[in-house]
Amino acid sequence: MAHKIIRNIKRVDPEIVRTLGELGVATVHEAQGRTGLMKSYMRPIYPTARAAGTALTVSSQPGDNLMIHAAMDVCQAGDILVVTTTSDSTDGMFGDLLGVSCQAHGVVGLIIDAGVRDTSELTAMDFPVWAKAVHAQGTVKSTGGSVNVAVVCAGAAVNPGDVIVADADGVVVVPRDQAAAVARAGAERVAKEEKTRERLRNRELGLDFYGLREKLKQLGVVYQDSE
Repeated sequence: MAHKIIRNIKRVDPEIVRTLGELGVATVHEAQGRTGLMKSYMRPIYPTARAAGTALTVSSQPGDNLMIHAAMDVCQAGDILVVTTTSDSTDGMFGDLLGVSCQAHGVVGLIIDAGVRDTSELTAMDFPVWAKAVHAQGTVKSTGGSVNVAVVCAGAAVNPGDVIVADADGVVVVPRDQAAAVARAGAERVAKEEKTRERLRNRELGLDFYGLREKLKQLGVVYQDSE
């Protein structure tokens, strides 16, 4: 397959990206029909990490970070790097020097289905990263790959320009053409949940307002006063 770097991609309105980021991973995932989650091994390098941005995708050879450097040539402010490798890898393909370059160009975070290193420095920089592994194993810069092509990252399909939302709950992908609709659905879900939260504060039971007593009955679950 020919390697290529696509310079120009369509991006979602930054206001929609901001809204999705404020909603958070769990709400966005529910709002788009429980789709788009990356695998649960993708964890932030520090607990308070949050990011939302447009996907700038990178396909690299394992143990080779040349194409991450190449991606910096076509990134824009508000992008989030989504890096995959052509076969399984936990090598530390990204460290604090690339983090400095990302911040200088307005890149808001990194999602990498491989390893990262220099996590103390990246944390001190407040540069959010979600990775498969933390590993000091170094890499080379010697093999071609592609930037801004369709990839699969941690089990989720990602196209250039899709919206990535990431926080302590994981990482979710919102297809670019669905982003506005998901943002609206997510806002509606938040409003509905606030009403539910108030009912729970008032000691109402979910068993009642979700109609779950009938479900228990259908499943043959019975109450009894003692064993």
